[in-house]
Amino acid sequence: MSTQNRRYDIDWLRVIAIGLLLIYHIAIAFQPWGIMIGFITNSEPWLSLWTPMMMLNIWRIPFLFFVSGMGVHFSMQHRNWKGLLQERSLRILVPYVFGMTCIVPVSVFILQRYYQWDLAYAVNPGHLWFLGNILAYVVLLSPLFYYLKKNQNGKFVVGMKKMLSNPLGLIPVVGLFIAEVLVIKPIPYELYAMTWHGFVLGFLAFFVGFCFVLCGDSFWSMLVKWRWLFVVLASALFLVRLLVLGLKTPGYLLVVESDCWIFSVLAFGNKYLNHPSKALSYLSQAAYPVYILHMIFLALASWLIFPMALAVPLKFVMVIVLTFAGCFGAFEIIRRVSILRPLFGLKMKKRSLAVNGDNPGLARA
Repeated sequence: MSTQNRRYDIDWLRVIAIGLLLIYHIAIAFQPWGIMIGFITNSEPWLSLWTPMMMLNIWRIPFLFFVSGMGVHFSMQHRNWKGLLQERSLRILVPYVFGMTCIVPVSVFILQRYYQWDLAYAVNPGHLWFLGNILAYVVLLSPLFYYLKKNQNGKFVVGMKKMLSNPLGLIPVVGLFIAEVLVIKPIPYELYAMTWHGFVLGFLAFFVGFCFVLCGDSFWSMLVKWRWLFVVLASALFLVRLLVLGLKTPGYLLVVESDCWIFSVLAFGNKYLNHPSKALSYLSQAAYPVYILHMIFLALASWLIFPMALAVPLKFVMVIVLTFAGCFGAFEIIRRVSILRPLFGLKMKKRSLAVNGDNPGLARA
């Protein structure tokens, strides 16, 4: 894709979202329930971490689905339908299968050894469930995406562009997600991995993310113009959830809050992050391998740090440093070894490799 059409803000937001995912997973290791979902947990929890986690957990995964749908739009600019499916299969399916057979078992093994459990593993996607969903959405939605892209002067696309040039046009979008939660009734709302709620919610977010980019500048101008309204609404709904409703917050309010956070992040990203940088070039390539590897290095860091007699906040910082250092150290090896690159979603190394945008599984072509 030409640099004139490149959306650096979306690249930045994907990188930030992956960074938040890692920090969120590290925070789970400091919650007493973390062991129930496959995390080594510190013997002394840090319960105050739950407040920021509570704010993040209703929108961080839906946001990644939004951004991934946007990335497909850019990938389609220089690929036909067959080429898109071939490229996504290579750069999502290969890491997905490799991860289930070689990455997830390692993190499970470390967990079992730490707690001295019997060693056992049944093949499952683990934290890589997201990749399976994305590949399914590409297969299911790409015919519709190509139809919409080829018929941008048709009634549907023209009407959608007109609707989404006004903030009130977001009401039907939010309505789609409210309908999903009313029909599926997920408990809890934040349980996305390998559930029908996670699949349908991701499907809708993937589709809507594509449509947002398809709508062009009029949509993004509207979003930026009303960004503070989205922030205020999201913050108010979070405070109501935190201070008043708690676990009794109805699903439709969680949807509205989630979408308002997502609209806010997209708006501020578009206003302040739509510019290239060397840091973005590096991090955009690193994000996919780091996402694939992070549970191994989180488990190793937890095994090393948690037995130490240290203050809990210090342990938290040390686990963050060790996890990120391990992931990026491994990435430095992976990106230099041609045979490893496809296993982690990177293009085969060429003489002149365009670093920026080498992370298709989580959004970009």
